[in-house]
Amino acid sequence: MSDSPDRVITAERVFDGERFLGARAVVLRGGRIADLAEAPPPGLPLLRLPPGAILAPGFVDLQVNGGGGVLLNDDPSPAAIARIAAAHRSGGTTALLPTLISDHRPVIRAAVAAVAEAIAQGVPGILGIHLEGPFLSPRRPGIHDPARLAVFTEGDVALLTGLGDRGVTLVTLAPEVAPPGTVAALVARGARVSAGHTADDGSAFRAALDEGLSGATHLFNAMSQLTAREEGAVGVALGDPRVFAGIIADGHHVGDTALGIARRLLGPDRLMLVTDAMAPVGDPAGNATFTLFGRAITRRGDRLTGPDGTLAGSALTMAGAVRHMASRGGASLAEALTMAALTPARWLGLDDRIGRIAPGFAADLVMLDRDLGVHGTCVRGDVMMRGG
Repeated sequence: MSDSPDRVITAERVFDGERFLGARAVVLRGGRIADLAEAPPPGLPLLRLPPGAILAPGFVDLQVNGGGGVLLNDDPSPAAIARIAAAHRSGGTTALLPTLISDHRPVIRAAVAAVAEAIAQGVPGILGIHLEGPFLSPRRPGIHDPARLAVFTEGDVALLTGLGDRGVTLVTLAPEVAPPGTVAALVARGARVSAGHTADDGSAFRAALDEGLSGATHLFNAMSQLTAREEGAVGVALGDPRVFAGIIADGHHVGDTALGIARRLLGPDRLMLVTDAMAPVGDPAGNATFTLFGRAITRRGDRLTGPDGTLAGSALTMAGAVRHMASRGGASLAEALTMAALTPARWLGLDDRIGRIAPGFAADLVMLDRDLGVHGTCVRGDVMMRGG
């Protein structure tokens, strides 16, 4: 139970996770949603959102490398995780997976332990961990350090799933570098498995789907493409109904035409907005550069690149992703909001508790203004408004 005060929030437009309901009064008790009423009940503090505002389920981001000036790889600690989550809350994210990109096994072990401790401490919004690598294709490393890529060994299943039932574990790997049975073993221990940083022609991806892999990490980026005679990872992700796919809608990683194609083929029920965010998001110091494995990463506007021009994650927020998907990616606002909350919650198996505004669900909410800027957030009933 939350110790946040009970209250009522009213808005002219309430999006319940799948559709707009019009004006409603959302009653919060004990950190959960108690009711959706036509009018606010008496006796509870009332927060009335301004005309035109939207109340929606808080955003769920599956790929958050850093924020607030820190990266999980540099500081795998509960304090850093709390700082990252706080930084992303200003962008509407109320639940996330701190993401460790390819690193050595002791760092993986430390990151898993830090996430477990953060969850035990009750750090708001931490669902588990996303381990992106190190079992990736050296032909498609992206910004990952090739020296930190690894060959899968017998003990790595236990290493990657060390969080156990304390939270969700998402593992991104290249299917072609995983020995047969690896995906099945990870899934058997409760992990969600996603294909990413892969040069596969499509055959290993399909074999991994048969073992229980169900995702594609940052669709179109750092993966083999669909061609006239080879489906590649992109073709499998777009064509196989078993695949949920994350996508970075920032105007840099994926062109608007490709965003629209992905939306049409996967639909809002299988396409998920992610940020792949790095340290600059919410950095109070406003640093324009940071270091990733000894390489200088430069921010120009909202674009992050390494010395050779390789994209290095993003400076995107989930609210920014929603705006771009709805204005440039061919999605309706309802579809974009679904891609940012309910769909990732559903893929993680958490759509019975987050991703909707419905009685019994966590009071994780985002309040958006007319321009889809974040007016405020609510995490387990704790309200934080813009500027305070």
